[in-house]
Amino acid sequence: MKPLAESESSRFSRARPPPRERRVRVTAAAGTPDKSGRAFVPFAVDVRFGSSAWRENDITGCVYTATGDLFVKKGDAYRPAAFLLGKNVEPVAGVCEAVPARS
Repeated sequence: MKPLAESESSRFSRARPPPRERRVRVTAAAGTPDKSGRAFVPFAVDVRFGSSAWRENDITGCVYTATGDLFVKKGDAYRPAAFLLGKNVEPVAGVCEAVPARS
């Protein structure tokens, strides 16, 4: 969260103002396997502007437990978290997608 807060726009930008507070929530069980068998933990970032109510799921994504790689969702695709810092990174296929439970 710290790199994201440090990279936010100046007060003279037309972008939305930075939130006053952020919180990170883990949204599912730890160690969920993806299609290639790698374990990840899905998360969501909630934001609050001033004294207003929390806006949930402002940013969603996952972190891989073995490597620490972070991915965030943009549209229907997941990109490396460097995307939030202004880097031009391509979507990565197959990440953060849990294997369906067998019945």
